[in-house]
Parts: sequence; structure tokens; C-alpha cells
Amino acid sequence: MDQRRILVAVTGGIAAYKVPELVRTLIRAGASVRCAMTREACEFVSPMVLQTLTGHAVRTSLFDPAQEGEIDHIALADWAELVVLAPASANTLAKLAHGLADDLVSAVLLATRAPILVAPAMNVNMWEHPATQQNLEILRERGVFTVGPDAGELACGWEGVGRMSAPEAIADAARLRLTPSDLTGQVVLVSAGGTQEAIDAVRFLGNRSSGKMGFAVAAEAALRGARSILVAGPSSLPTPPGVRRIDVVSAQQMREAMLAEFEAATIAVMAAAVADFRPLQSSDRKIKKEDLPDGAGLTLELVPNPDILAELSGRKGGRTVVGFAAESHDLIAAARRKLNRKGCDLLVANDITQHASGFDSDTNTVVFVWPDGEIEQLASLPKREVAAQLLDRVMKLRCTSP
Repeated sequence: MDQRRILVAVTGGIAAYKVPELVRTLIRAGASVRCAMTREACEFVSPMVLQTLTGHAVRTSLFDPAQEGEIDHIALADWAELVVLAPASANTLAKLAHGLADDLVSAVLLATRAPILVAPAMNVNMWEHPATQQNLEILRERGVFTVGPDAGELACGWEGVGRMSAPEAIADAARLRLTPSDLTGQVVLVSAGGTQEAIDAVRFLGNRSSGKMGFAVAAEAALRGARSILVAGPSSLPTPPGVRRIDVVSAQQMREAMLAEFEAATIAVMAAAVADFRPLQSSDRKIKKEDLPDGAGLTLELVPNPDILAELSGRKGGRTVVGFAAESHDLIAAARRKLNRKGCDLLVANDITQHASGFDSDTNTVVFVWPDGEIEQLASLPKREVAAQLLDRVMKLRCTSP
């Protein structure tokens, strides 16, 4: 979002306390941010806080002579490439739906031609009221985008839907609205995380994969306009905005899900750390030590799991298939051998012994390995940026393929 112009419009509600963090998140992502507030919003968060964060005067009134000459509500509406209404109160949603403009925020919303993203926040009863739902339906039909609200404990003491989404989720939704849609028309199928191979009702064979890299690829694909499908092994990571998620546990379940979705895909990225082996037999009961002869150990006979990447590569047709390789030594040589065995179009290798690319790290240091022997080393980058670089190269591949 480098230098993209985002106007954050703040309305009255306790969730306004999250707005400074939202502004900081947008600015850290590179956006140029300005703020407009209703008078009620000023009761919950100080305009001075937002002015300090943005470096720009915060507008609070249609009739402020000191500010009107500097930038009026029309100029503010014209300046914005995206307007984020957060928190979006029931009252302001009603105004926006019915074209009212009796304060600065509602006037800007009526005057702007920029996309509008609303993050509702209110009591659960207000949220569920037919008037609010009808107003939202009107706004969606007009092309207004929404993020949230979330369910949980509300400031008023009620439980239910009505919490404003986290600043990071709103920022992701804003990025989705501003990111060039160069993947429009593509269907990107991504696997992520590790798999768990059951030993008994309690224990399993697994690995240390967090799934962060695959989730980042799925999120980036959705941001750039693709229909993004994520097949995820066991993970507590939240589903990225715009991504359809399919949860699986074992390698066999992952294979079934990937093959089922592969027919519609144009790009497949196997970022999951799929277990190579599974127990030949597993028990549906917990195996206890007292069930074994005294002093006896437990022997597991392991059998190979299906090779999902090789199977997808063998069926790719006009699809682009990307594999990942997490290696602990001889990175390039091991990656080239894996690329040749699997038959994919590109292999992304990372050295898991490095601090910047180990398990559960938020960054990754990868090497792109191509079938013609070319390699390309990237610097250590956040996984979201690695995902962007990867999809850039995938789209270049698709554009140059016969």
C-alpha cells in the first residue's frame, strides 16, 4: 500500500479506541493516512492522538473556519483512494444507506467516489435489528465493502456479534481493495501446514510446520484478485480475508482435498509439510504402557504416504505447479533433486537451520529453483513479501508459457 491515500472516518462508539492502532498498521504498510471524525467519536479518542500519528490535521466539523480553508469535505473526499469507516455505528450506516449528510463524516461518504470499506461495531441487538441488516444490504448492493463484525464479549456486557474486527484484519481488507488485481481469473490452490498421522486415539506423528508460509500465499493470491482456496493442516491461524479454507488432518485427507479442487485450479502451490510416512496401523483407543509386556517398547511400522506434489505435477496440463522444500543441508542440490523427481514448474527451497527461515518464523529466506538449472536467491523477507515475489514469478511463467 505504498503511498496509497486512505481516509479513516471515525464514528462514535467504544471501539474507536482501536482506531489509533488501525492507523499505525496502515502507515506501517506504507499508506498515507488522514482522519475525519464525528463529534461523538471525539468523546472516545482524542483527535490529537490521530493527528500525531498521521501528521495531518484531523477534521471534525463541516463548519470549522480554521480548517475549511485548508481542506474542505469535498477536497477530502476527492483526496481519498479508499475510505475506511471504523467503527461504523448503526447510525452512520443508516445515514450512508439513505444519503444523509448532516455532519462531516456523512458528507464525505456521500461526496467521495473512492471505494468505501465499513467495519461495523455495535451492540448485538442493534446489529441484528432488521433496520440495520436492511441498511447493510442496501450498501452492499451499491458496492460498499464490509469487514466484520466479530463475535465475542461486547463492551456493554452482552455476548454476540458486534465487535469491531481487529486492526490487522481491517488493514488486510483495505489492502484487498487497493491491491492491483493481476490475478483476476486465476484459481490458486494452496496447501499449508503440517499433517498429523494417527498412532492411536491420542498420539500422532507430525512436524513443526506452522503453516504461515502457505497462509501468506493464499492471502496474497486473494488480495490480487484470484479465487484462492487453502487446504490447511491443523492450524490455529485465522483464515485470510477472501480465502476459502478446507481443513484436513492427515496426508491422505490432504491428497483427497487437493485432487478434488485441482480440476478447477490454474495454479497450485504445495507449501504444506506433508508427512512422508504414516503408521501402517493405528488404534482407535489410547495405547497404554500397562497393556504392553513389562519392559517392552512400542514398535511402529511405517508406510509411505502419497506424493501429492508429484501427483499434481503429473496431471497439470496447462496448470502451473509450485513445490516447496524445507532442507537442513545441501539446500540447492537437494532442491534440484526434488524438482527433478516431482516434475513441478518451480521449487521454493528454504534452509530451516537459519534463524530467519526456521519453523514458525515470520520471515523466510528462500531460493527459487527452476527446471533449466537457474536459481534465484531472495534476501530474508516477511513471508507475505515472499508470497508476493513467488506469485510475481508464477504469473510471469504463465504469461510466457506457450
